Amino acid sequence: MGLFSKSIKTLDDLFVHTLQDIYYAEQQIAKSLPKMIDKATDPQLKQGLQAHLTETQGQIRRLEQVFQMHGQPVKGTTCAAMDGILEEAQDILGVANDNDVLDAAIISSAQAVEHYEITRYGTLVAFAKQLGRQDCAAVLQQTLDEEYAADRKLTSIAEGRVNRAAA
Repeated sequence: MGLFSKSIKTLDDLFVHTLQDIYYAEQQIAKSLPKMIDKATDPQLKQGLQAHLTETQGQIRRLEQVFQMHGQPVKGTTCAAMDGILEEAQDILGVANDNDVLDAAIISSAQAVEHYEITRYGTLVAFAKQLGRQDCAAVLQQTLDEEYAADRKLTSIAEGRVNRAAA
């Protein structure tokens, strides 16, 4: 069966698997963000990452709510994609020597994380709607909106100062 712990035969199975995937991913993000915060030197970036860590903790609670609403146990399944994105981020952050370049690398890595989350939450909203679970879709949409906002904020910080300073 490969990466999947159980057979996925229905859209509902896929919905639950995707919830488990992003639940694991969010937990890994919550563990990785403090490292990024510690390494960031730009005050606006540091503040934005700290705010997103708090937001991520709320997103984890929302996912737990969706599991409960859908009558499923709260559990994660290993997300190789997020593990890879975070491993690559740590590799890049470990070799960036200039603080401005380091901040640009942090933004780049954080946006890779955001883009993965946007794809997962967008898919989950669509699946929930198709399954007639407007309640779950509404909760997941809140997180999707936050992920888009975080991505826009990172772009603003990068284009406003960090990329210029790194150049």
